[in-house]
Amino acid sequence: MVEAYTNKLLVIDLSLESHETINVPESLKQEYLGGKGFGAKLLFDGLAPGTDPLDPDNLLMFMTGPLTGTMAPAMRGCVVTKSPLTGIFLDSYFGGSFAPEIKYAGYDGLIIKGAAKKPVFIWIDDDRVEIRSAKGIWGTDALESNRLIKQELGDGSIKIAGIGQAGENLVSYALIACEYNRQAGRGGAGAVMGSKNLKAVAIRGTNPVKVYDADGFTRACEKAFRQLEKSPDVEGFRRTGTAGSVEFANETGLLPHKNYQNGTFSKASNLADKGQSKHLWLGSNACMGCPIRCSKIGAIRTGRYKGVVTDIVEYESAGLMGSNLDISDVRAVAHLVKLCDCYGMDSMSTGSVIGFAMEACEKGLIPSPQGIDLKFGSIEAAEYLIRAIAEGKEGLGELLSRGVKSAAERIGRGADAFAVHTKGLESPAWGPRGVSGMGLAYMTTDRGGCHQRGFPIGYELTGQWEGQTLDPLSPEGKAVMVASLQNYSAGTDTLVKCDFGSYGICADTYAELFSTATGRQITPEMFMETGERIWNLTRLFNLAEGMDSSKDTLPRRFVEEPLPDGPSKGHRISKKDMAYMKQEYYKIRGWNENGVPLDKTLQRLRIQYAQFN
Repeated sequence: MVEAYTNKLLVIDLSLESHETINVPESLKQEYLGGKGFGAKLLFDGLAPGTDPLDPDNLLMFMTGPLTGTMAPAMRGCVVTKSPLTGIFLDSYFGGSFAPEIKYAGYDGLIIKGAAKKPVFIWIDDDRVEIRSAKGIWGTDALESNRLIKQELGDGSIKIAGIGQAGENLVSYALIACEYNRQAGRGGAGAVMGSKNLKAVAIRGTNPVKVYDADGFTRACEKAFRQLEKSPDVEGFRRTGTAGSVEFANETGLLPHKNYQNGTFSKASNLADKGQSKHLWLGSNACMGCPIRCSKIGAIRTGRYKGVVTDIVEYESAGLMGSNLDISDVRAVAHLVKLCDCYGMDSMSTGSVIGFAMEACEKGLIPSPQGIDLKFGSIEAAEYLIRAIAEGKEGLGELLSRGVKSAAERIGRGADAFAVHTKGLESPAWGPRGVSGMGLAYMTTDRGGCHQRGFPIGYELTGQWEGQTLDPLSPEGKAVMVASLQNYSAGTDTLVKCDFGSYGICADTYAELFSTATGRQITPEMFMETGERIWNLTRLFNLAEGMDSSKDTLPRRFVEEPLPDGPSKGHRISKKDMAYMKQEYYKIRGWNENGVPLDKTLQRLRIQYAQFN
């Protein structure tokens, strides 16, 4: 039967210098659909609990979805592995054109295990697979290594996912840079790649992706495109990208300032779309085949960093590398983010780590490096720390390279009071003290502090969720909303969809796209069921790694310190509020009071879990 799956996974063992192609089990497609689902199930089954994330036995997977490589707005891919930053499940998403190329080469996903004895890169040319020496490429940044590999292979159209020096030096929040200027950014997958002595994966595919019902699929795509065109949210993303959220977050008191001490920043507009348009943007850009075009292309046109080619400074980077550090010059922020991109380092975690270091220095817990004034607002200090961390320099560079949780533990003396993370993953640039449901989402995410596993802020601030009235500051009624958003997100992340596509495309249309692409008829409700199954599976994985309900908590800053400014001034998410939301959430999830899924829940979801009993 013709369908959008290739029904093949490419498994590469770097230790044995071998590879094989395996068939995708029918049960995997039936229960987990693709993308995050495939990765979660394969990691759950294939990795022994307690495996060190940087051990050769850890799996590094690049997964596509059933719609990847088609004309549908679902061109992204995901990396799945065990995180070196958190020690638990990690899925990290990327746009661009690398994921479609995996499908064009004939695979639904790549599974990489083992570790090479010396630096290598993988070259995949349809069904030809080579493990090549990266001797002359190791040590270069992510952009330069991309250029060198294309030069060696003699084809500038090859798609590459690779690491910079941060991944080579095993920085716990190193990222994987994908074509072009797209990253699997969160959780340290780049360090897993570095631990395998793997500089890059280069791929070229020549096989078109076919669909089950071409005419029906075309009609479904047309419907999806019409829904996107009618969405005011999508139009907003098209005009300003996520940079348009900076002023919104500032007005609502959710923007981090000085390591989340505050929720507003007086110079936020400098970092928002108006400031970026003035100093950076030259045109719009998009991932392969995406009709939303939320990104920008440009260059710094004036000032000290003139000539630096840049993309949009996304909201998260503007918040964490800008307002969080008390830096208002968007040109400087673009420069710092570009440094992170070249070194191959998550700018979100990096911004949070630097903010933590600046506060620690102000409090006298760590010294300033010689010749550097380590304080909020110092661009020079931020740049110094980025280079020191990525290059693995002793002292502050090494201390901060393992993230804020590790750094706070090593510093001691109360540093954990301002180490802003959940389960070891640095928090996003949405301070939750004014939106309790967002706090619950952070508490319960499967990969640690994350805003992409359910984003209830819009519902909370409008006060409405499926006909129910919500108080953004109250813990009541938040659990059912958060669990539902998490299920839907996980379910549709199997496709792998564009995050912003869901602001316009409805569940019925996603189901129609899937059904006409694969020949398997599904209902919109199946995304919720599949998402719930995935959520319980990743919970089991994390529990097996030693996580327990005590880790479902918020940073002390959000719990003990009332918000000093903004519309929700004086509010915090107390321990009592957290306990209330957590127990309500566990009950809705079908878990016991300790956050462990009940047998009846797992049986209903058809999850095989005997190995964890």
